[in-house]
Amino acid sequence: MKNVLICGLGAVGMTYAVKLEKKCNLKILVDKNRFERYSKNKPVFNGIVREFDYILPEEENFLADLIIIATKFQGLESAIDFIKNFVQSDTRIISLLNGVTSEEIISERYPRAKVLKSYFIGHSAVRSGSSVTQDGVGEIVLEYDRETLDFFKKCNIDFSVPEDIEYALWLKFTMNIFSNQTSAILKMTFGELKRNNAFRRTARKIIAEVRSIAEKKGINNLENLEKDALNALDGMCDEGKTSMLQDILAGHKTEVDMFAGEIIKLGKLCGVATPYNQVLYDLIKIEEEKNEHSFHTGEGRK
Repeated sequence: MKNVLICGLGAVGMTYAVKLEKKCNLKILVDKNRFERYSKNKPVFNGIVREFDYILPEEENFLADLIIIATKFQGLESAIDFIKNFVQSDTRIISLLNGVTSEEIISERYPRAKVLKSYFIGHSAVRSGSSVTQDGVGEIVLEYDRETLDFFKKCNIDFSVPEDIEYALWLKFTMNIFSNQTSAILKMTFGELKRNNAFRRTARKIIAEVRSIAEKKGINNLENLEKDALNALDGMCDEGKTSMLQDILAGHKTEVDMFAGEIIKLGKLCGVATPYNQVLYDLIKIEEEKNEHSFHTGEGRK
């Protein structure tokens, strides 16, 4: 395994681009607009300007052994189209998106590739324009695949392989749902969420909705979901901000359709009521519309 392609140069994507750039034949997949943007305004990671090796989707002279997709959910469909020329039958594809649906979506398009169930967990990164700050604390959680794990070991990439990857994915999904969305509405850091007892009481009600759906989906070991999710929150750095809060503060679209939107949709399919997620969804859509109005009237960030 030597040819690695990263699609998405946001906080997580840039974190792994920096870790891998001198340890393999690394390419960063970008469209023409992003290539021009990064050429003029080079990415910065922890205060250091980075010069990555970019590749455009239409190029055909690079076959990837490993593809890491690290876009936002809104960019997944484009990423799936962009990687077409670089996927071969034994290509491993790792999706570090939030949620529990991206692997299924990718597998439908590339059934011959090996799409590994995975996610990133760690201290939150802060992104401002093309600049990312991240303290290096984090790991890729993924299902067992010897070739990928050997590659990660060689490159000093922190990882873990849980006994039950499905439960692990739903645990991360649960944390995103109860912490990302509420923090985006309440404008609270991880530390503020941890110390607020009223928030923790509400979080348990949100987690209960997710658990009820996960049970209907056949996910095992859910008796510890609430405890594990709240413990994961307690492990986050106090001053950190969730990615959704950062999106709201920057005036960007959020991933609410992948979080509350997905839970609402699954709830309808499974016959589970999801009133807390419905309220979260509605409030975040209000925030998004407020940001859009501010942008168009010149009152918000540009």
